[in-house]
Amino acid sequence: MGFAFKPSDIRKLEKVFGTEAKGKGSNYRFEIAASDPIRRLALEIYPQIPIGKQQGALVSVYTQAAHLQLHFCSGYVVSDLLGEVTFVGEYDGKLSGLIIERGGGCSLFANVDRSLVSGDFTRLAPEVMMSGIALSLTDAILDSPRAARGRVARKKKSRAR
Repeated sequence: MGFAFKPSDIRKLEKVFGTEAKGKGSNYRFEIAASDPIRRLALEIYPQIPIGKQQGALVSVYTQAAHLQLHFCSGYVVSDLLGEVTFVGEYDGKLSGLIIERGGGCSLFANVDRSLVSGDFTRLAPEVMMSGIALSLTDAILDSPRAARGRVARKKKSRAR
């Protein structure tokens, strides 16, 4: 069995997002909003559910204009300084990351080559650089694919935007 969110993980996320999660059967729901009524979203976390023929963690985001999902979430990184959480999943050397901000914003980076998160960002094209920088926070939980699976990291330093 892969990574599964525990109640202690949900409490950490509540602290970062500044809102209480509502348990809804098989999932937890966060309603995150900034003072601007347009920047709001709902984040649902399914700690361990059937996904096809396997079990896995699912992170789902609903905004006014989009619905995003990260299947088989393998861990997350909290950035207190940035007020955001990066949820990450890895498959066959490719990363997908879903970044949720305390202020109601979100970003998705999908199918990113794992080598981009620890390489020299200045050597990347500007269009590719952002995904490497954004997902570089996850490098701490991706060091060793077997050992790092499902680990949680807390980063205090900022990343360039």
